[in-house]
Amino acid sequence: MRTKKVVIVGAGPGGLTAGMILARRGLDVTMVEKRDRVGGRNAELRLGDFSFDTGPTFLHQKFTLDEVFEEAGRKAEDYLDFVALDPMTRLSWGEVSLETTSEVERMAANIEAAFPGDAQGYRRFMEDHEGKLRTIFPCLQRPYHRLGAYFHVNLLKALPYVATRESVCDVLDRYFQDDRLKLAFTFQSKYLGMSPWKCPALFSILSFLEYRYGIHHVQGGLCRISEAMAEVFREHGGSLRLSAPIRELVFSGDRAAGVLLEDGERLEADEVIVNADYAHAVTELWNGRSVSGAAMEQKKFSCSTFMLYLGLDTLYSEEPHHHILFADDYRRNVSEIQGERVVSDDMSMYLRNSSVTDPRVAPPGQSQLYVLVPTINTRHGTDWETLQEEYRERILSRIEARTGMHDLRSHIVEERIITPDGWRDGMDVFMGATFNLAHTLDQMLYFRPHNRMAGLENVYLVGGGTHPGSGLPTIYESGRISANLLCDARGVGYERVDKAVEFL
Repeated sequence: MRTKKVVIVGAGPGGLTAGMILARRGLDVTMVEKRDRVGGRNAELRLGDFSFDTGPTFLHQKFTLDEVFEEAGRKAEDYLDFVALDPMTRLSWGEVSLETTSEVERMAANIEAAFPGDAQGYRRFMEDHEGKLRTIFPCLQRPYHRLGAYFHVNLLKALPYVATRESVCDVLDRYFQDDRLKLAFTFQSKYLGMSPWKCPALFSILSFLEYRYGIHHVQGGLCRISEAMAEVFREHGGSLRLSAPIRELVFSGDRAAGVLLEDGERLEADEVIVNADYAHAVTELWNGRSVSGAAMEQKKFSCSTFMLYLGLDTLYSEEPHHHILFADDYRRNVSEIQGERVVSDDMSMYLRNSSVTDPRVAPPGQSQLYVLVPTINTRHGTDWETLQEEYRERILSRIEARTGMHDLRSHIVEERIITPDGWRDGMDVFMGATFNLAHTLDQMLYFRPHNRMAGLENVYLVGGGTHPGSGLPTIYESGRISANLLCDARGVGYERVDKAVEFL
């Protein structure tokens, strides 16, 4: 008999992870989602006959997803069709391109062909980071709501990697000569919305994870992961309510008593898990305990993104599944983004042409193209309504000039744009900071919003705004951490699944 009532606010990847795990463990879980579909930034965006991922477009660290599905008593492969991509991504700097792969010797050969003399540095990087990952990874699986967590043996071992002023770029200087090749091992910091020249050195493990264990596509789009999680959640008796926005949390002393929906209905709860954008939630939904927007803006936030979702009446079959075009002056581009005032003329961009792999996302003979351009957040009030069309034209011109899609404009039959203002106003993302709070040393581990929220006995946080941070695997981990903390507090037993041991 279910006796513990849990309400989860938001059906994004973190909320869904926590929901399916807790429902499997026998708790009475209701999940409320303001939109008409699950996924949050991982939801499907549909334009006519074309299906897009709103946000994340490839899966790395797949073993974490496998773990959380098994903790919910299921196997991910029974719900999802995974495709390991090889080559993974094409990286382009003007006329020079590099095809990436998780096969070490082939990657070394590709590097030597594009950047002679640097293949041995790549081999050293991979060897050294095996040990670095083994040391750091357990620290990302633990909660940090108590300072005592800093004295755990895992973190003490990792301190030399964590407590350093070095950046990711500083680390890579020890391995590579060509500055362009260094970018092939730093662009992953975009998952954190940070500059590689400022991103803490420990995050060099991101590129290692990618190049060591590969990346996966999910047929139909990565949005299917959230839909599969929702299916598992329901199978375990969870109640999912879509189109059910909340007005605020309801408190009784230092405890949350439930949530009040916009339509006036009150849902009682013993425990509340919040999967809304962290800064939006604590400034808008905290019912008398909210932080002011001005105070929240004193924190460091990630960049935003300018998005184009294009339905095409053709298929560019010779173009790669993933393609990153680096700015001519990448350091200046990143510096302008981090400065939060200048919209770069010389922009970098990421293209996903998933129809070359996935027949489910567009009609036969047609395709969809996903375009992401990192740019400034909304802190300083850029007029995106005025700038939008001009910026779109610059992006399309660059794609036509630097890829094989020379006639792209003539094939667009469906289109959607999301600007930083669109992320803020349409998706409730504070300051349009798509990757949430920045991952600086003073906003990590104990200094990041805790999985069990400080000052509130029974409110838990999941998502990119809490520990361990942004990116799908870490968001899944946040859902598991919070679910475990809740079960620990309620005396609910569980067995942890740890597939990482096999890999690390």
